[in-house]
Amino acid sequence: MSEAIKPKIAGYHRHLLLCTGPRCAADGAAQALFDSLGAKFKAAGLDSGELRVKRTRAACFAACKGGPILCVQPDGTWYYGVTDAVMDRIVSEHLVGGQPVSDHVFHQATACPTSTASE
Repeated sequence: MSEAIKPKIAGYHRHLLLCTGPRCAADGAAQALFDSLGAKFKAAGLDSGELRVKRTRAACFAACKGGPILCVQPDGTWYYGVTDAVMDRIVSEHLVGGQPVSDHVFHQATACPTSTASE
C-alpha cells in the first residue's frame, strides 16, 4: 500500500459551510445557492487574495428547521433561512464588511481561547 500524500490547500480568510441536505431546503434550493457562491465571491473580490473565502457543502448540521443553514468559520456565526437575497447580504455585510447579518443569525459561537506555551 502506498503512503498517503500530504494535501495542500490555498490560504483563505473564512470558510463557509452550507447545508445542502434534502431536509434543509426543498427542491435543491441549497445546492443552487451553493453553486452560485463562486460567482458571488468573484464579484465581491473574495475569490483570491487575503479575503479569499472557501466554501464546502455539508450533508447535515442537525439543525434542519429554517434551512438552508450556513456556518461562517472561524467566526462561529450560524445563519438560518439563507435565500439568494440573504446570501447577497452575508457576502457584502459580513464577508466584506465584517458585520454579521444579525436578523438571520441563530447562533454565535464564542471564540476559542488561544493557547500559548507554558513557561
